[in-house]
Amino acid sequence: MIVQKAFKYRFFPTDAQAAQLAGTFGCARFVYNQALEYRSKSWQQEKKSIGYHDTALKLTAWKQEPEKAFLSEVSSVVLQQSLRNLDTAFTNFFEKRAQYPKFKSRRHRQSARYATNAFTFKDGRITLAKQSEPLDIVWSQPLPDDAKIINLTISRDTSGRYFVSILVETAVKPLKKAKAEVGIDVGVKTLATTSEGEKIENPRPLLKREKRLKRLQRRLSRKVKDSNNRKKARLKVARLHAKISDTRRDTLQKFTTKIIRENQAIFVEGLNVDGMLKNHNLAKHIGDAAFAEIFRELEYKAAWYGRIYLALDQFFPSSKLCSTCGHLLEELPLSVREWDCPACGVHHDRDINAAINIKRAGQKLRKRLKTTGSGARKVTPTRDERRRSA
Repeated sequence: MIVQKAFKYRFFPTDAQAAQLAGTFGCARFVYNQALEYRSKSWQQEKKSIGYHDTALKLTAWKQEPEKAFLSEVSSVVLQQSLRNLDTAFTNFFEKRAQYPKFKSRRHRQSARYATNAFTFKDGRITLAKQSEPLDIVWSQPLPDDAKIINLTISRDTSGRYFVSILVETAVKPLKKAKAEVGIDVGVKTLATTSEGEKIENPRPLLKREKRLKRLQRRLSRKVKDSNNRKKARLKVARLHAKISDTRRDTLQKFTTKIIRENQAIFVEGLNVDGMLKNHNLAKHIGDAAFAEIFRELEYKAAWYGRIYLALDQFFPSSKLCSTCGHLLEELPLSVREWDCPACGVHHDRDINAAINIKRAGQKLRKRLKTTGSGARKVTPTRDERRRSA
């Protein structure tokens, strides 16, 4: 199976490279914002729809303006890629996959995308356009031997770290067929519980560092605007945020990879994560656990490696249903972590019971919907199918 896969590496630029990249980031951001304003005003004032080719012609005109001559100092390929990124953002908005594009800020993560004609890759060394020295990249893992580089993205996060993300086209071999199948119940206290009784503890990276984060943010708020002390304080906050994100990402990647390797079919509950985040009492905890990211990683990894991924309906009563006799409770508060079935008397751990029910319901739905082939499948059953599965 041929897929597009990104490999991300950290690199350490020289002072000259950092200065040149700073200019590139600024120009890419400037072109993106100018094009966004141009397209928005054209529609608001003239009801005229502007596309990529119109903004590309506008870019040529901008370069000829004396006050915008700095645009000629960076690679034109990077500027064209900014326009393509904006066009993609509008496409996602029109197809209701994202919100209306927003202006980019110099205070947030900076990035620039390079097409294959804007860099050279030779003997494991990457040299960008407008630069004479190769990047000092930490190759934490090798690129696949058959990898065909499509483009690469240079970025600098708010903590000052530089990364290169290399998008390649490569072949991914399906894993050997496994006998095991698993149901997964996600939660706030326990990140994930499997139908086999295994529990993955939630590292809670944000909550564990929340006290220190608040202290650093208070110090930042007291610094004089645009002062060096404020820049130092902002950097400390950004580094702590980066550590929180890295911890969360590492935990989720390891967990989802383990699940994909060990199971042929993965069944999950179809939660409405966006709706859950509107609950102000739980939003912070849900965001810290990153439910949506767990489901996303399981789905694309299942598609890559020949596994079955099936998401149940969000209203399936996995926690309130007795996995032994099928008795359905009328209510089960979130604070109740263990309960005894009033019909058969079996003692249940809330999360394990839910995971078992998810697995069984998923297996029944898979047979009914004939999802026996390999690959990721996300199915929302009808209410009648859900009742029959229960």
